[in-house]
Amino acid sequence: MAPPDPSTVRFDGPWIHRDIHANGIRFHTVEVGASAPDAPLVVLLHGFADFWWSWRHQLTALSAEGYRAVAVDLRGYGDSDKPPRGYDGWTLAGDIAGLIRAMGYGEATLVGHADGGLVCWATAVLHARLVRSIALVSSPHPLALKQAVLHDRYQRKALLPSFVSCQVPWRPERRLTRDNGSEVERLIRERSGPGWTENPEFDVVVSRMRSAIQIPGTAHCTLEYQRWAFRSQFRPDGSRFMASMDQTLRIPVLHLHGDLDPYVLADTVRRSHRFAPTQQMQTVAGVGHYAHWEAPERVNAALLDLVAPRTV
Repeated sequence: MAPPDPSTVRFDGPWIHRDIHANGIRFHTVEVGASAPDAPLVVLLHGFADFWWSWRHQLTALSAEGYRAVAVDLRGYGDSDKPPRGYDGWTLAGDIAGLIRAMGYGEATLVGHADGGLVCWATAVLHARLVRSIALVSSPHPLALKQAVLHDRYQRKALLPSFVSCQVPWRPERRLTRDNGSEVERLIRERSGPGWTENPEFDVVVSRMRSAIQIPGTAHCTLEYQRWAFRSQFRPDGSRFMASMDQTLRIPVLHLHGDLDPYVLADTVRRSHRFAPTQQMQTVAGVGHYAHWEAPERVNAALLDLVAPRTV
């Protein structure tokens, strides 16, 4: 059977699919309906082995309240370009900064899950003028995550085996794509809360995620995020990146964390407070690593509170 074409992620429905060129490549973006010219921009960034559809519930909720909500297939994913390079923190932050400008905006709120959250942190630090606020779903500050892996044996045990297994060539790509992407389903089941796997929506989510990882080039690009994050720690570029991230953010920061998340632990999320003193951590009860899938109504309410204009 031939692998799926990248265009297979352009689902029919209320979605408007666009191609936007930024930072030298083409990005596939999705939004709902036409926004008012002055609608505040909210950019949604997915995580590992994922794509824009992860944010379908947030797209509709934010758009219904008058925001221009845009979900992005990150570099290497879905129907975005899949260049051989550019999976380092600086380039990924430049991607989002370029997208914000290409859409005609001077600032945006960024929302990210897992790897997408790390891109939020990097963009907020490296392109501070473009970022109004950030919301994270199980995605600690890069330095907080590094410190937790080094000093917290529970976080190290939860994260490091999977992370290290991505570093060898070719074998991880084959693992992600074999048996029609069954490894993606295994990871989702392993990191989700028990109630989510019984949800009628679960099978649809898993089917679409399994298909998306089989798009040619996607599995390799997915792993390049993990490989740069690990290997750069032993190289000068990683030291420079971490040094650049060692700044205090003063913008509003919301961190949503499922209390059953077995992959990113609550103590690790709390460590981010050192780098973002304004961080508000909200625990989402009864869910795992994918709070925006598992409890979309609660996540949507928290996001709308973050982006709502503040009255003095």
